[in-house]
Amino acid sequence: MSSEAKFQFTPTEIFSRPDSQFYGIVVAVIAILISIVFFAIWKRSKSVKNCILLTGLCDSGKTLIYSHLLHNKFVATHTSIKENVGDYFIKNRCLRLIDIPGHERLRGRYIDTYKGLARGVVFVIDSVTLQKEIRDAAEFLYTLLLDPVLLKAKPQLLILCNKQDQTMAKGANVVKSLLEKELNVLKVTKTNQLTSIEGSSNTAYLGSAGKDFDFSQSTIPVEFAECCAFRKDENTEPELKSIPKWLESFV
Repeated sequence: MSSEAKFQFTPTEIFSRPDSQFYGIVVAVIAILISIVFFAIWKRSKSVKNCILLTGLCDSGKTLIYSHLLHNKFVATHTSIKENVGDYFIKNRCLRLIDIPGHERLRGRYIDTYKGLARGVVFVIDSVTLQKEIRDAAEFLYTLLLDPVLLKAKPQLLILCNKQDQTMAKGANVVKSLLEKELNVLKVTKTNQLTSIEGSSNTAYLGSAGKDFDFSQSTIPVEFAECCAFRKDENTEPELKSIPKWLESFV
């Protein structure tokens, strides 16, 4: 018998050999380790992206809402110059709440820092002063609705109409209507500006082309709710039930 023929084996004979069993065990172990690594990466990415951003204009009540949710207490607030970060526990799960400064010179930097980790965004509206601040509020909201990172991640967006305890406060339906009208004005204006620039391309478009904007057209899911973060005295509780109810959808 030739040396070449001496070492020829059928597939059945190969896998029946002891060393083949060893190799099979090694392959199985490697496959399990790879699965564990991929699962760990997936779980880590899911757990890291657990931030809820509290945004809005100055004096809308963001920090007061943040304080009530995390510490259940009223605090005298002032215009924030840096973010507030804390853990909010609900149904034995943890969400990271981030109170973003409302000043126009600061908010963009902090939103850029955290938007990649956002599962949800709360846009707080001062329901009393909205008509005076409608342009600023709509421009801020317009930026969020067309942000490339947020468009890709599609976090839930809650527009929270605060200060509902005051007589002149606008309800959620009125706030929604006012914002839609102003956003539509911005949509037309900015689209015309882009098309007037030779060679420009509008990569992100608010709503549907040729139609007046309404929030049902938003790529990012939008909800509205009302609240009152102000506590008149020690015996008065703030009306913030809508926020924990909304946050429950993330756990």
